[in-house]
Amino acid sequence: MTHRELDAAGIHDPALRAAYTFCRRLNARHGRTYFLAARFLPVERRSAVHALYGFARWADDIVDDLESSASRAERDTALRGLRERMDTGLRTGRSEEPVIRALVDTAARYGIDHAYFADFMESMASDLDVTEYATYEDLARYMHGSAAVIGLQMLPVLGTVVPRAEAAPHAAALGVAFQLTNFLRDVGEDLDRGRVYLPLDLLAAHGVDGDLLAWSRRTGRDDPRIRAALRAGIALTRDVYREAEPGLAMLDPVARPCMRTAFTLYQDILGAIESDGFQVLHRRAVVPRRRRAALALAAATGAVRARRAGPGRPDGTARRPWSTAVVAAERKTAG
Repeated sequence: MTHRELDAAGIHDPALRAAYTFCRRLNARHGRTYFLAARFLPVERRSAVHALYGFARWADDIVDDLESSASRAERDTALRGLRERMDTGLRTGRSEEPVIRALVDTAARYGIDHAYFADFMESMASDLDVTEYATYEDLARYMHGSAAVIGLQMLPVLGTVVPRAEAAPHAAALGVAFQLTNFLRDVGEDLDRGRVYLPLDLLAAHGVDGDLLAWSRRTGRDDPRIRAALRAGIALTRDVYREAEPGLAMLDPVARPCMRTAFTLYQDILGAIESDGFQVLHRRAVVPRRRRAALALAAATGAVRARRAGPGRPDGTARRPWSTAVVAAERKTAG
């Protein structure tokens, strides 16, 4: 499957193929929902998704790997080094490091704004020192770099049927919605890292603070105030999903099944949290396998139909992210 994706994308250089393959393995190992959704994209666009996710995962692991004994100073040095190598690679168009090599190639192929990568690295650096956010506005500034820009990076790869600037706010909102969902699902794990991502004013409105969260995590005991705060966090997150949803119809039709699947799977995580009694401090909420399989089947069907119908109108602000030959090959494969 990897060779098929690379061949369809016109990636033939052996070192570059190895770089993209490395990123794909990172995605398969760490990003189950993203990896599943990416399989419903046209085959020639999947490698770009793996490159973008692989780089994000690489940086995030420097900050958050609980199995590492690295000190704060060592992680800072590693993150600064990655930032310097990324900047150099994007500036020169070359890198010897696999994740950066694939990132540089993807950025060039799809005309992705380099500022998005710089903003992402700024947010990753802040995670070394910032452990809580007083208000949602404070958190939103962090999420611009850690989540919104991921949606904006993806937009040229997905393609749009409207000017890209029109779809951009919805793409950014979807990145934020996904990250808020992760924050709610991972409250307990984040506490183990010494972080509270839910805004402190939201928690305080329901009588919750860091000490109460830590007590519940440590003792395994529930508290109605925590349930109320999590319920409010879910309501806030669903508002962001509503802001993001109009953007799905603005995507190239062949990309919609992929993003609709990710959109639905992530919203289902919120439902799983509710169904499990808001027990995220004690265990991770999981979408049932049967539900995931049903969504995957629906997405696969939609993807085949969209590919047979042909690509949508490009946005007019960037090079077409496909070629006539690639589309013809994909139709033949899908058929």
